[in-house]
Amino acid sequence: MTTQWVYSFGAKESNARPDTQGPVKNLLGGKGANLAEMASLGLPVPPGFTITTEVCTAFYKNAEQYPAELRAQVDAALKKIENAVGVKFGDAKNPLLLSVRSGARVSMPGMMDTVLNLGLNDETVVGLATSSGDERFAWDSYRRFVQMYGDVVLGVSHHDFEDILDQQKRDDNVFNDTDLSADAWKNVVAEYKALVKRDTGADFPMNPVDQLWGAVGAVFKSWMTARAVSYRAIHDIPEDWGTAVNVQAMVFGNMGDDCATGVAFTRDPSTGENYFYGEYLINAQGEDVVAGIRTPQSLTILGREKEGSNLPSMEETMPGVFKQLDDVRQTLEKHYRDMQDIEFTVQSGTLYMLQTRTGKRTSAAALKIAVDMVGEGLITKEEALLRLEPQALDQLLHPTLDPAAHKTILTRGLPASPGAASGIVVFSADDAEAMAKDGKKVILCRRETSPEDIHGMHAAAGILTTRGGMTSHAAVVARGMGRACVAGAGALQIDYETATMRVGDRVVKAGDVITIDGGAGEVMLGAVPTVQPELSGDFATVMQWADDVRRMGVRANAETPLDAKTARGFGAEGIGLCRTEHMFFDPTRIQHVREMIFANNAPARRDALAKLLPAQRGDFAELFEIMRGLPVTIRLLDPPLHEFLPQSDADIAEFARIANIGADQVRMRLRELHETNPMLGHRGCRLGMTYPEIYEMQARAIFEAAIKVDVTPEIMIPLIATHRELAVLKKLVDETAVAVFAETGKTVSYTVGTMIELPRAALTADEIAPDAAFFSFGTNDLTQTTLGLSRDDSALFMNDYLRQGVFARDPFATLDIDGVGQLVRIAVEKGRKVRPDIKLGICGEHGGDPASIAFCESVGLHYVSCSPYRVPIARLAAAQATIRENAGKKPDAVKRAA
Repeated sequence: MTTQWVYSFGAKESNARPDTQGPVKNLLGGKGANLAEMASLGLPVPPGFTITTEVCTAFYKNAEQYPAELRAQVDAALKKIENAVGVKFGDAKNPLLLSVRSGARVSMPGMMDTVLNLGLNDETVVGLATSSGDERFAWDSYRRFVQMYGDVVLGVSHHDFEDILDQQKRDDNVFNDTDLSADAWKNVVAEYKALVKRDTGADFPMNPVDQLWGAVGAVFKSWMTARAVSYRAIHDIPEDWGTAVNVQAMVFGNMGDDCATGVAFTRDPSTGENYFYGEYLINAQGEDVVAGIRTPQSLTILGREKEGSNLPSMEETMPGVFKQLDDVRQTLEKHYRDMQDIEFTVQSGTLYMLQTRTGKRTSAAALKIAVDMVGEGLITKEEALLRLEPQALDQLLHPTLDPAAHKTILTRGLPASPGAASGIVVFSADDAEAMAKDGKKVILCRRETSPEDIHGMHAAAGILTTRGGMTSHAAVVARGMGRACVAGAGALQIDYETATMRVGDRVVKAGDVITIDGGAGEVMLGAVPTVQPELSGDFATVMQWADDVRRMGVRANAETPLDAKTARGFGAEGIGLCRTEHMFFDPTRIQHVREMIFANNAPARRDALAKLLPAQRGDFAELFEIMRGLPVTIRLLDPPLHEFLPQSDADIAEFARIANIGADQVRMRLRELHETNPMLGHRGCRLGMTYPEIYEMQARAIFEAAIKVDVTPEIMIPLIATHRELAVLKKLVDETAVAVFAETGKTVSYTVGTMIELPRAALTADEIAPDAAFFSFGTNDLTQTTLGLSRDDSALFMNDYLRQGVFARDPFATLDIDGVGQLVRIAVEKGRKVRPDIKLGICGEHGGDPASIAFCESVGLHYVSCSPYRVPIARLAAAQATIRENAGKKPDAVKRAA
């Protein structure tokens, strides 16, 4: 049976949706699926056809060769377009022209290639001029085609074409492209073709069929361009998904003043406000709107007023067409039940829809849209929760500009993507990426961004452009990434050669610091102070919905009062990991820690530890007070002792002086404590086994602090490999509790458990569980010891592993479910088998990763614990995991626990 590689769409092709096992967009791509869907709804979609994503996959599997049946299927689909519009492809008198666009199953704005006006050549341009009655329009369309095809298909530099066009405008003394005459365009076309000949060594292709297959190949090849690969890596899009190719009859927005083109969102993608948001240009083609060469105009009067523009809106210049477009907006939102990003063209007063897709939006907008659509009855609360991207909440959890702070405003532009960011000025994407890797915050400043800038945009804290509107490449990509962006700051003049930008007499150089406010469109000199966010309104509503749904509890990893308060403010239900070694590093107590390490017998160590006891007790008391009524899991000392010792000559000399011992003695002790592989050395419970007085002091500090506060301490023994280690150290903790309770006449409820972070512990969990009231999976070390990878060193080669498909994601960021996850699952099953009431949690960094949280839900953990700023992310991800688990099976019988 012949495989169908091509599917048609259009007014008479509304039944062309394929009958597939998976989602239609997996086969047709998002654009192709939505074009077919709009056609089936009776919306005005120019006819066309989609070459499926399966062709892309076959293309790369077969040395860039197409399936044998493809050409015949494309020819048949092309005939359908010709029959629908009544003109023929390649006809010299009245030619059919085509657009060729990419269409992956998920939106990748600006990442892949498009060719418009395909089918023009030296003969058909004359036919187009005659059939349209507008010679200038025909030659304008031809120069656009030569430029796009030359850039996308033939690899001629876009900037070289622009240089020719700029020179023509200077020669004719005009500013706008629309002011150039037909003769000027003829001259531009001639120079464009000469440029192609110089750069490629071949004439520009005149055969329309050859043009079509060249464009189709270019779209498929654009799937593997550096910018597309970077975008997929940033957004975790699998390489094997591929892209579809959409071929569609051209409609023209550049035939005169009754024509237009535009990009719109059914709601404001920055704020989520429910009004028609978008831009259009009269007498233009689609690329003109996002390119920033002409200033776009708002669709609505409200939008014009919000932006402070004096350019007339489409609502005013084309009221009839605008009303039709607004009706389409309502139809699409009700049909897709989500905010849509649409592209349209008006040709001679007739509206055509070229695309709809789920619109990229900021986190604030996503929350508002979700809450509003629940209120409007479009979606359920569960659908609203599933629609939100947990990681994107990070945009809302960080400071914004202090409204009371002094600001020196350099210039203003459009508020393209909200949020405030301060950083070092850089003028190239490569510089942005390099400096960000060094831990510096940068603001990427460009005249306009292009898809090739994607890596720098991702690395930057904020993006500033001098050109472009609210739907420009910079604005759309920044919103999707959650980056602050000010676009279209036209008063700025950027000089890439001198690495400067200026407004009037003020010059800002690369390396200077600026601040941008993407919500206000302001660009300021220097760093401006910030204030903490207020997490109320829509945020609070969504968090409450998540808490009502999720089964797992969410705790925080915290050991300082600031972290604990932050965690509670973000909704943490306790502390899942308090790393006590962080308390030991305090400058006021490190000397006592070092004295303890240098003690050569237990009594001497106890004397040093006695000096630490009050401080340690105070640490716990403060944490317990903040977490009053909630559980606090305290990990006893974990790192090897050498980490606490002085390393530099100056530090060694200072410690020796205060401790009244010789510097040579200090160096000798350093040599004694040196380990070839400290991660697998004398650390964790091994310290408690050899120096039990350390753990005894910590346990005493915990109990003496806990009896004064209503709190449930959970004492965690780290790095257990055998049940005997836990049994010995649990006995030590219990004996210390008995002693403290006897001394004070008070008792407190507590539990003792362990961190499962070694493969042996996971495999023998049934032996360990009888002495453990809880297991907390330390997946940082469990990943290291399972994969034999160092978290600190694997970054040197991890990108190569990801690129070659060894790992789908960095296993230190997202849990390795097939390996490490199986050990977790084994430990859960074995632990529960011998101790059904055992409490189970995770405290590694994976506790804040949504994909890892979904796995935790699937194995029935009681809680996840993560860094304070990831608590809201974990709350939402846990709710999503519960909804998805319950959709596939009955809810797990495991009770929710904090």
